[in-house]
Amino acid sequence: MVNQCLVRVQTCILRSARQCMVAKRSMASEAAAAAASQKEISMPPPSGVDRNFSPKLHKIVDDIEKLTLLEASDLNELLRIRLNIKDVPMAMAAGPMLSAAKAGGEEEEQEKVKIKSAYTVKLTGFDDTKKVALIKEMKAIVPGMNLVQAKKFVESVPQLIRKDISKEEADKLKASLEALGAQVSVE
Repeated sequence: MVNQCLVRVQTCILRSARQCMVAKRSMASEAAAAAASQKEISMPPPSGVDRNFSPKLHKIVDDIEKLTLLEASDLNELLRIRLNIKDVPMAMAAGPMLSAAKAGGEEEEQEKVKIKSAYTVKLTGFDDTKKVALIKEMKAIVPGMNLVQAKKFVESVPQLIRKDISKEEADKLKASLEALGAQVSVE
């Protein structure tokens, strides 16, 4: 879990560094062009060669390694706020696949309406008093999800839990989540 948070923090740091570089280039493009013409640009080292990083970067990495899971999560959130990095919801990743599926002809759509063998389970709400148990269950249901992701997932309802599952599995999932105080719809 700590490694996942560290990867997220590293990703945020890289994004913010890229954004800062773009902003600096746009503000001082003339000065940068003049400086670039006077200095020779060095090529980056090949991927297999060890690089020498500055002591400042080593200190930052050492400090991040010492963080607890909650501190790493807070650092991730603070970096997103300070550097104005947008959080991409997990459902957004499925967007291109869904749009490609919608591009199919009307005949395919009519066939799907006639024979429905795949169902989608959505979380539409939850009981605040049973939130912790629901978060733990979501962590167990969705593969690869940690507790922080499960908490954000539950708090940002409505959310797609599973899609393209059988009717029996959808009903079983709905019953188990409703027992934990969740409001679930099966489509």
